[in-house]
Amino acid sequence: MTTWYLAWGKIDTVTEPHWQDEQIAIFLPQSSASISPLAFSPSGRFLAIGEVWLSERQSLAQQCNNSTSTSISDLQLIVTAWEHWGVATLNHLVGMFGLVVWDREQKELWLGRDRTGARTLYYTVNGATHWIAPNLRSLAPYHNKELDLVALRDYLCCAFVPGERTLWQQVRELRPGTVLQFPGKRLQAYWQLQEQITATEGLLPSYSHQLRGMLEQVVQEYLPAADEPVGVFLSGGLDSSCITALAAKLHPGPVHTYSIHFGSQCPNELEFSSLVAQHCQSQHHILEISFRQMWEKLSETMAWLDDPIGDPLTVPNLLLGQLARESVQVVLNGEGGDPCFGGPKNQPMLLHQLYGTVTEQDSLQAYLLAFKKCATDLPQLLKPEIWRAVKQEPSVFSQDLESTASWLNRLMALNIKFKGADHILTKVNNLTQAAGLQGRSPLFDQRVVEYSMQIPPQYKLSGTEEKAVLKQAVTDLLPREIIYRPKSGMMVPVQLGFSQYWRRKAKALLLNRKAAIAAYLNQSLIRNWLNYRGDPWQRYGVKLWLLVSLEIWLRGKK
Repeated sequence: MTTWYLAWGKIDTVTEPHWQDEQIAIFLPQSSASISPLAFSPSGRFLAIGEVWLSERQSLAQQCNNSTSTSISDLQLIVTAWEHWGVATLNHLVGMFGLVVWDREQKELWLGRDRTGARTLYYTVNGATHWIAPNLRSLAPYHNKELDLVALRDYLCCAFVPGERTLWQQVRELRPGTVLQFPGKRLQAYWQLQEQITATEGLLPSYSHQLRGMLEQVVQEYLPAADEPVGVFLSGGLDSSCITALAAKLHPGPVHTYSIHFGSQCPNELEFSSLVAQHCQSQHHILEISFRQMWEKLSETMAWLDDPIGDPLTVPNLLLGQLARESVQVVLNGEGGDPCFGGPKNQPMLLHQLYGTVTEQDSLQAYLLAFKKCATDLPQLLKPEIWRAVKQEPSVFSQDLESTASWLNRLMALNIKFKGADHILTKVNNLTQAAGLQGRSPLFDQRVVEYSMQIPPQYKLSGTEEKAVLKQAVTDLLPREIIYRPKSGMMVPVQLGFSQYWRRKAKALLLNRKAAIAAYLNQSLIRNWLNYRGDPWQRYGVKLWLLVSLEIWLRGKK
């Protein structure tokens, strides 16, 4: 899938752009899209290009006195608003966007990204010409292939690359809620996620009531036209189930739900997803994914991602999207419930808060260990010279860990800002687009995210009670078995996969002397993992999948 990209700065050697002006050259996709990624303001002063979906079009049109909003694209609406407010337009946008605006009079270029990071923007940082695109694939010819070693370190800890770094030294990612201006490379935040608990005396029912109204509004806006079907990725957990129930309540058209499992030898959640589908009267589709498919589809999946993501759910996400595309064009998901409303992944860090002084472990160590990836293995996994180069480099997580927000909201902000933007949302965006779908995440809507930071922590996670505010908000929509079932998460059986199906292939891939990772990682330690030695916690599968994903991603970028 080709997308737009552009060059800014010295462009005298740039050839055959689709459109150019002083200092800027724009290249458009070869395929003719129904919605152009390029738009001019009414006066012709501003040009905008980007991937945009606005959920509050009418409100924006009214604010800038535009009476033709129903007949123009979201991008055209934004560039029209830019004539009224300039860069302050970003403060008025609600939706998903990675946007570039060129001011033809002032010769200024603005890059802006939505608040939660549902869309992406990347740019090169070296040389007289800066290349900008919504994905890394388009920038491949315009930077060298030197790895950013700090980004590599962070990937091994998290299974994704957090923050503005990418795996390439010469490419950066614009952060959510920020705007970058050329010339001058002035980078500033137009929005910041902050704890804003003001009504501390408020009771749980009042917060739940307000949340319910907000969820209904957001899901309503995220639905397609009334006569079109909508899909929902349904695991059977609380988050995806409540989105399914709201879609079924609010959408007059057909609702399709999609669930996966990995065969009879593996545990699954079909009992719960089928219960929800039956309760909501959706047209339910169940996809069985084989271990062979998991391995064979990994190369295709990694090719669609920008930075690598070592989450075993990447392949199932692509396969489920391809199934969904047979019946819908818009698919919703329940991503965002854990980081916004206090899911179980925060519990290890809450235990650290209680017992950290006993273990003498600092907050950063505890946070990295909570990912359960390779943080403790780095001194042995990385080659000595690589480890020396990165071990003292500061962590992108440190500032948020040291904030003054309540401990739980501190953790949730971290998960929203980094795991949300750099893992979950970019995975949803890239892999649904790869399947020809529009993927939308209502629980990551900026209004829901902002409201989650106004809710007192005890209404989100208190002891073993998770997501109390969300449960009460949707308790009338779902069976009791769903509301009060323990959180299990979608477990991909990678441990079984490596022990019974992929071991030989993984050895050939990871232990090859010409492997892309060989210059950076200690293959003898990887050999121990492949032989199931040296890991008393039996997490070989997760670690090996992370490494296999990295190796395949690197090979595909050569």
